[in-house]
Amino acid sequence: MQSRFLTLCLLFSLLLYTSAFSQNCNISITGFITDENTNKPLEFVNVYVQETLKGTATNEKGFFELKNVCKGKQHIVFSYISGENHNVFLDVLTDTVLYVEIHELNTVLESVVISEKQNNSTQNTQTLNHQHISDNSNQNLSNMLEEISGVSTLKNGNGISKPVVHGLYGNRLTILNNGIAQSGQQWGNDHAPEIDPLVANKIRVIKGVSSLEYQGSNLGSVILVEPARIEREPHLHGNTSYFFESNGRSNGINLQLEQYGSFVAWKINGTLKKSGDKKAADYFLNNTGSEEANIAIQLEKQFTENFFTDFYFSSFNTELGVLRGSHVGNLTDLENAFEREVPFFTEEDFSYDIDAPKQRVSHHLFKIHSKKYIAPKPKNKGKIIEQFLDFTFSTQINNRKEFDVRRSGRSEIPALNLKQYSYFSEIKCQKEFENNLIFKVGAQSTIIDNTNDPETGVLPLIPDYLSYETGVFTVLTKSINHWFFETGFRYQNTIQNAVTISRSIPREIVRFDNNFNNFGSSLGVNYQLSEHIQVSYNVGYATRNPAINELFSNGLHQGVSGIEEGNPNLNTEKSIKNTLSLSGKIKEKLSFETLLYYQNIDDYIYLNPENEVRLTIRGAFPVFKYKQTNAQIYGLDISSRYQFSKSVGLKASYSFIKGDDLSNDLPLINMPSNTLQASLRYQIQKPISIGATEKRRKLTNTQFEITNRYVFYQNNILEEQDFTLPPAAYNLISLRVSTNIQGQKTQWRVCAKVDNLLNTEYRDYLNRQRYFADDLGINIVLGARLEF
Repeated sequence: MQSRFLTLCLLFSLLLYTSAFSQNCNISITGFITDENTNKPLEFVNVYVQETLKGTATNEKGFFELKNVCKGKQHIVFSYISGENHNVFLDVLTDTVLYVEIHELNTVLESVVISEKQNNSTQNTQTLNHQHISDNSNQNLSNMLEEISGVSTLKNGNGISKPVVHGLYGNRLTILNNGIAQSGQQWGNDHAPEIDPLVANKIRVIKGVSSLEYQGSNLGSVILVEPARIEREPHLHGNTSYFFESNGRSNGINLQLEQYGSFVAWKINGTLKKSGDKKAADYFLNNTGSEEANIAIQLEKQFTENFFTDFYFSSFNTELGVLRGSHVGNLTDLENAFEREVPFFTEEDFSYDIDAPKQRVSHHLFKIHSKKYIAPKPKNKGKIIEQFLDFTFSTQINNRKEFDVRRSGRSEIPALNLKQYSYFSEIKCQKEFENNLIFKVGAQSTIIDNTNDPETGVLPLIPDYLSYETGVFTVLTKSINHWFFETGFRYQNTIQNAVTISRSIPREIVRFDNNFNNFGSSLGVNYQLSEHIQVSYNVGYATRNPAINELFSNGLHQGVSGIEEGNPNLNTEKSIKNTLSLSGKIKEKLSFETLLYYQNIDDYIYLNPENEVRLTIRGAFPVFKYKQTNAQIYGLDISSRYQFSKSVGLKASYSFIKGDDLSNDLPLINMPSNTLQASLRYQIQKPISIGATEKRRKLTNTQFEITNRYVFYQNNILEEQDFTLPPAAYNLISLRVSTNIQGQKTQWRVCAKVDNLLNTEYRDYLNRQRYFADDLGINIVLGARLEF
């Protein structure tokens, strides 16, 4: 009797479970997916429920339908062949309709470089997406940006580099770290931006004529490192990635966690990297290792529907070795070093040790930001223009220590010890008027306090100084049918109070009080020639006052192994830049973008190699001095992609640039070489099922790619303008394979690549290490990323 009762109970429970299951799993989720830029439907977007891997794909109208979805909390994943995954969290209660916009990444350059020509700017902009940043987590910020046409890298070895856009770098180029102009001791090409690119969701390069809205002393171009806002997801999510490099035996790991909590939304991002001696094709580059430890914390609080505040903190900390063979003891050895095929102090033993000469740098950023939305006004086709008030305050602390090879065991005492405090505040608002007229206005203030540690025992390269910058800007945009217009104005006042030490003996304290007024203005127009082709023209005027290092540098710049001397009589630079671009698609097969630019700069400031090498108690070094001339820089950037089929695509880019010293009828030094790059990619269209059942694992977005990069000989330079002739042209080949492994709760991304596949011996003109050694040899990189 008891066993019969138990049997009946089990049958009844099974009936209830079956009934409940059938009732709760008959929900339908339908929707439409469009490209966020063009509003066109996207075909072949994979849509699936993460908890069950039950999925479908969109048709030619961008429509999808998920049937038999269970009631409850579900994660819907949208995976596109040339885009990044887009996740939506739903508490499914009944049949649901979704309208989803995702970013199609193959607009011009497939999944690496995006050409964004949205109807809110006429400036030429290109972007690296999050997938590209993650796949290249072994690289620093500057090396990542080399993928973009018109962007080069000024280097001192492989670990120390800074970006060059259309021939301009350093103080002429503003880098925004989460909306804040990076304030550090960027005195030369050995001072890389202290930013961890892995905190960013995207990195944008504005190759414009006058970036009026952004603070800094730039002459047109801006780089924006932009972390994404925290997803409105109540569950804890994150990702972790790891990479290994054969060259330098480098290891790196990154971890990101985030949650949109009921009280506050939070995100934390941490990175650790360690590398040993790098290797050229035939020998080790001794003392070129590095260590890095970074963290970033992001908090957000949504007080009302139209008002939120966010807090951001980042800490970047690194120790970098400088090639030991670039520091020599006497004039004869220096002359020999310029001629040697293998640099001095080269040993065949690999080491993780970092000895003098080296750098130790830390950079901390604190930012608080609030935004108040004004009731938005609906636009045609459902578009909404943001109207807002915006306030930002930030503090940056930058500490740089440089260590020389010093006698009597003093190598661990820094020869340069600089600490810089920077305080920034900004208020801006945007308002929309009738007839598609949008007006933005803002005011900004920056205070910089830079001091030296007097216990170094060495006269400082850079003096103590205080700088006060105050700026205001306005930007006005208007669209009329197929036309879009943009214009604006910027005024900035800069006051510098510097305390220097005289170059003559006996040494004296010399004070300088400088007051500069800088102006900028621009006018741009964008015309839609057809549905797929548009043309843009921009002209801009900007001025830039001399930076502290250009005015007052005095002594050994250890990182670049050279003596640098400033000129306190330098004048303000005055620049006019023109750009003309044409971009579009032809029959969905060919996409392209071309950009012509011409920039004239009066009183252009440059660091000139003098016909002199100087012997000091710290060794023998070449001498460089800051000078001025009238200059012109012009060039052409071309980016294109041709899709032979849905699986096979070719992308190519070409950058031509030329700089002239007009006053002296000479070539302009330190201009990038012309480059030509092409990549052939094969992509498997359909997911590949692995494991015992189809639901266990799926390989998606599987790609194979071969890339050829040719760098031309820099023939626009004379022999007497530098200590050595420019190096020969070179050609590099690389291979890459990558795939996504989709599980029920997690997703893996695996990437393997080989750089300099043929182990080519080469030197790059913009690498100061070229005076002494070759660039990197073959490098195998393995990387994996887990999303959960």
